[in-house]
Amino acid sequence: MKTDYTIRLLRFDEAPDKLAAVRESVFVKEQHVPIELEWDGLDAGAVHALAETSQGEAIATGRLLADGHIGRMAVLLPWRGQGIGRGILQTLMQAAQQRHLPRVFLSAQTHAIDFYRKQGFRLSSEEYLDAGIPHRDMVFEFDGP
Repeated sequence: MKTDYTIRLLRFDEAPDKLAAVRESVFVKEQHVPIELEWDGLDAGAVHALAETSQGEAIATGRLLADGHIGRMAVLLPWRGQGIGRGILQTLMQAAQQRHLPRVFLSAQTHAIDFYRKQGFRLSSEEYLDAGIPHRDMVFEFDGP
């Protein structure tokens, strides 16, 4: 299903329907995260990355909070394994560097730990449950200014 796609940074209010559709598909429907946990009230203050096909279909997203927390990384099932998640992550990491953050951190579902390790993240916690899903905290320290 490879196709052209683009990734852009935006505020939540610039594409709320597209961002919500990806997150609800992955987290609420696929992973059974309660909807009240998915919508935590932090979206308005975050910068979001959105991947879209050349036809404008939203296929992946992630967000960066002001403190360097990366989260809500989601790629629609048919699009996984094509580097789109890596592109979302790299876009958010670049945004963090542009904001002069010394590090970024995230709560990785344990099945995704290797994905984040390949991007230079290291483990920083023991395993714990979040929304009934096993997670571990991970961190990436930026070198230099």
